[in-house]
Amino acid sequence: MNGSTKPHLLLLRFSALGDAAMVVHVILSLQRKYPGIRLTVATKPAFLPVFEAVPGVQGFHVQTRGRHKGLSGLWKLHRELLAQNPDGIADLHAVLRTRILRFFFGAYPIPVAVLDKGRQEKRRLTAATGKRWKPLKSTHQRYADVLARLGYPIEMEPGDVLQKAAWPADMGLPQPPAAVKKIGLAPFAAHPGKCYPEDLIKEVLAKLSGEPEIRVFLFGGGPEESEKLRLWEAAFGNCVSVAGRGSLSQELRLISNLDLMVSMDSGNGHLAALYGVPVLTLWGVTHPYTGFAPFGQPPEHSLMADRDMYPQIPTSVYGNKVPEGYHRVMETIPPETVCGKILEILGPGGPGQARTTGERERK
Repeated sequence: MNGSTKPHLLLLRFSALGDAAMVVHVILSLQRKYPGIRLTVATKPAFLPVFEAVPGVQGFHVQTRGRHKGLSGLWKLHRELLAQNPDGIADLHAVLRTRILRFFFGAYPIPVAVLDKGRQEKRRLTAATGKRWKPLKSTHQRYADVLARLGYPIEMEPGDVLQKAAWPADMGLPQPPAAVKKIGLAPFAAHPGKCYPEDLIKEVLAKLSGEPEIRVFLFGGGPEESEKLRLWEAAFGNCVSVAGRGSLSQELRLISNLDLMVSMDSGNGHLAALYGVPVLTLWGVTHPYTGFAPFGQPPEHSLMADRDMYPQIPTSVYGNKVPEGYHRVMETIPPETVCGKILEILGPGGPGQARTTGERERK
């Protein structure tokens, strides 16, 4: 259909940032197995830098609050997407908007496959009682299954990560000496049930400030978060707030140069995993079993709240449901445990070497 001997796939993933980032590993695996395949990713403009970092991928702006708003906007969007001449369409979002788009696409002889979110098994895992306690399929694999249904089966490998980018000197951040370990810390998340308490975060920062060969880069967004990070930067000598200092493209370049990212169950962990950076994830009312752990990270890189004390964990997939008495679950992860795991990962010969291995496999 597209006039090229190489197939052209259209991938739909409008939000959110972490979910969009997880698509990249699938794309890299797809390119590795099917060299020359043409890919267009339809997503929100704010997330395009994630895909612009992937060679050979074309981004398409989806303006859900502008020209593509409402039913008439979706009709316009479907016409614009058809003009890209895809040979197959992968709905990696499976929401009302993409369901309407799939209905429109149904008038054309173009194969369309849709994401199976596993809603029923996730309901069993997050049930307050009678949980079906088992790890679910990863979101990365669910994306891969969509492509398989289009006729492009893949097997993801640890080396399906992006190459390290140049240091973002244009952010006004001096590059630390090679001997200094660069840690990213993203202490916030969309829901309070996934956030490590601020007093405990400050204990972690205080302990890390005693390590002269460590520099901590603080990630966050929005006025309230930015102000907190500014205060922490002033209070702890080896901390630098990144909030408001650059674009997402610049932040991605910085993240690619980290030795470790410490993240909640949130997007920054997935952004670091894009580059094979080790990620230490702190889990509150959510759990890795739901399938949202960052790509390529070993289980020991997940620090979880005490399920013996809080047996309803995970209380939801996204952390938006916090039962009575569950507001302090993160306090069961002591700051000493967090700092100890950070130093363990940064240690010589430890998991921090994973990126080098992944890059060799990719080349």
